[in-house]
Amino acid sequence: MAAFEHSSDAEQDSPGEGRLRHAPADHPSLPRAKVGVVLVNLGTPDATDYRSMRRYLSEFLSDRRVVDHPRWLWQPLLQLVILARRPFVSGEAYRSIWNEELDESPLLTITRQQTARLAERLEAAYGDRVEVDFCMRYGNPSTDSVLRRLQARGCERILFFPLYPQYGSPTTATANDQAFRTLMRLKWQPAIRTVPAYYRHPSYLEALSASVREAYDAAETAPEVLVASYHGVPKRYLDQGDPYYCHCRQTTRLLQERLEMPDEAIETTFQSKFGPEEWVGPATVERVAELAREGRRHIAVISPAFSADCVETLEEIQQEIRDAFLEAGGETFTYVPCLNDREDHVTALEAIALQELSGWL
Repeated sequence: MAAFEHSSDAEQDSPGEGRLRHAPADHPSLPRAKVGVVLVNLGTPDATDYRSMRRYLSEFLSDRRVVDHPRWLWQPLLQLVILARRPFVSGEAYRSIWNEELDESPLLTITRQQTARLAERLEAAYGDRVEVDFCMRYGNPSTDSVLRRLQARGCERILFFPLYPQYGSPTTATANDQAFRTLMRLKWQPAIRTVPAYYRHPSYLEALSASVREAYDAAETAPEVLVASYHGVPKRYLDQGDPYYCHCRQTTRLLQERLEMPDEAIETTFQSKFGPEEWVGPATVERVAELAREGRRHIAVISPAFSADCVETLEEIQQEIRDAFLEAGGETFTYVPCLNDREDHVTALEAIALQELSGWL
């Protein structure tokens, strides 16, 4: 199977490089035309010390997709007040879940593993015509460095794959924005496609439901309620047309259908509220405590919006939210891990990638 029609324009001097047909003898050699696939996740600090955390949080919280208050009002508050203390608090949270062996966050470790497993599959099918890599919206490896690296390796077409099943402007959109910023600075832009929301994709739903079944089977006491906890957003985002809240609700409904659960056995909640304004709800930390007070002593919590376990799941859910439930009278708290690099999750990522690569391979 030919990689591309235009690959015939190069005469191959070596397995990876070629000289343009009819080009002058001193024309630089060019890499063979390839397709790139880039998995994209939110980001991670390089370390847990104050400076690393401040640098990461400053980049994250300065993003207008994340906090869209006027810069003249927000930046002084962020730089002089919030970032004076927040790096210490966030650093402590990251230290509680840090991968000490590799000296990196679990999000970075897991995203690398997902990338390696997807690369194995695509390279087995398409050989060296496909390059698979990953980047972070905030922190390293940066979107700009990865896109430039792939272009240098000959990727004239790139599939940009934000690992967010539900579309959100502070997640999917800002990841795509960053890719487009790189394109704006390139003399020779690769063709690029972005992967849309995939919360309805059958392979994703199958992996998600299988993870719940496995967690329930392994639980010593069967959970009475499954709490599907999503990262929250300000309510005005919904009012302004962001579909994230609706995508989350639909994900829960589709998961419920696959698991054949009654309505009272599954709920949708939102976590990680930041700032004083109204956010979509109910809040996970408050709702799990209410469930305990209502007599639900055994619950499970899953995070369908996260493709990899991170500080919001490993620290916030498994520590803060778990404690809120137990302190309110709950007895057993079952956490359903993110899909991470599960075999069925990699199968889902492969299916989605191949669907979006149609016509390129």
